[in-house]
Amino acid sequence: MSFFSKETKNISETFASAVPVAEACRDLGSAKTRGELGKKIAALVLAYSPRDIRQMMTNFGNTIRDISPEYRAELETAITGHLLGTYQDIRLAEQQGSFARMKEPVTAHERSYWEMVAAQCKAGPGDLRLRFLKFLLAGYCMIVRQEPGHPVGMRFPGGDKVERIDGVYYCPVREKANDVDAALCPFCPAHQTPAVGYLKPPVNASEHRKQEFIDNCYRYHNFNG
Repeated sequence: MSFFSKETKNISETFASAVPVAEACRDLGSAKTRGELGKKIAALVLAYSPRDIRQMMTNFGNTIRDISPEYRAELETAITGHLLGTYQDIRLAEQQGSFARMKEPVTAHERSYWEMVAAQCKAGPGDLRLRFLKFLLAGYCMIVRQEPGHPVGMRFPGGDKVERIDGVYYCPVREKANDVDAALCPFCPAHQTPAVGYLKPPVNASEHRKQEFIDNCYRYHNFNG
């Protein structure tokens, strides 16, 4: 079964320059609730063609061609699943009217994400359309879904992974990423993974215990997330 709607339209011409991207970002930044933002993101993402998503995966594969074959295959599987899964989630949420039920407000900090996106797309190299698509998918994950920009379970060099423990997300590169990922990290809901050797949060903890763990992380382990 295809992950893509046969009714999607290609927007190659629409986002041929940074000007329409800046206009789209201003509109996205005006969303007051997560549902309103999800609706706006869906209108843009679902206008891309399946070819665009596949090209993103091809481009990613080219950037990691020099790493070991085993790790490259693992990353390609993780990112492919993440891109397709996010696209599918957006499509289903739009079809099922899920965005209408998302009334949580978008914070001022989250709205500033789109200012960053406009600046990155204006100055960044490569295919502007696909660069913008990457930011749309990441924004959907981090702001609408309140999930990390990198998929849970994704392994980074060194072996550490993005994890979800007792409802809290942890990322080993939250405060260490470079280039485009560094622009995403300030908006990611994940915390920096604690230093090696620190005890992980208790499983099946109460809400009080979870908050106590988070408070202790901030107090004693210098989290900046």
